[in-house]
Amino acid sequence: MYLGVPFVYLDAVAKAISPGFDVCAQNMYKEAKGAYTGEISGEMLQDIGVNTVLIGHSERRDIFGETDDLLGAKIAKAQSLGMKVVACCGEHKEQRENGTTMDVLIPQLKAICANTSDWSKMVIAYEPVWAIGTGLTATPQQAQDTHADIRSWLAKNVSGEVADAVRIQYGGSANEKNAADIASGADIDGFLVGGASLKAEPFSTIYGVF
Repeated sequence: MYLGVPFVYLDAVAKAISPGFDVCAQNMYKEAKGAYTGEISGEMLQDIGVNTVLIGHSERRDIFGETDDLLGAKIAKAQSLGMKVVACCGEHKEQRENGTTMDVLIPQLKAICANTSDWSKMVIAYEPVWAIGTGLTATPQQAQDTHADIRSWLAKNVSGEVADAVRIQYGGSANEKNAADIASGADIDGFLVGGASLKAEPFSTIYGVF
């Protein structure tokens, strides 16, 4: 269980969080130091007790133009520090409708896999971009099918052991009404919760599913 909060709240949450929960940064940079004004290094995060980081969220890709190469370098850096990584992948609505979901996900997965040295500290978060903040949600079958496809790809391209062990979480308008149905998928290991995490009651219902 991890809480991904904005940088300005990380220190306070890291000090206040209950044992058994991790505080997670929403991003980090690939370098330890240098002229990168405004960026936060993994070493800085660790200085305040943060050892988990979210990398490659669709908004980082789409709004800030982060490429697979850059995201891969961030993953490699985080892993070199022994940090846990939650690495995101996902497709847009037109790609889903065109049946090219895995064509989009595979390059993203390749960047994740090529830079992962410790799979025990890696979580993959599948987040259909068309279901983030739109009110749309993948059906339980859509979510399960894509998670199964990701796990199958990992089995063929990394190893069966990794595919069996790695946690693959669903993100994309998960809420208290759909969580139980989505969680019933055999290959769905949890949720990357956005807006529904901001209110105690719906979040506690989602948390209780697993």
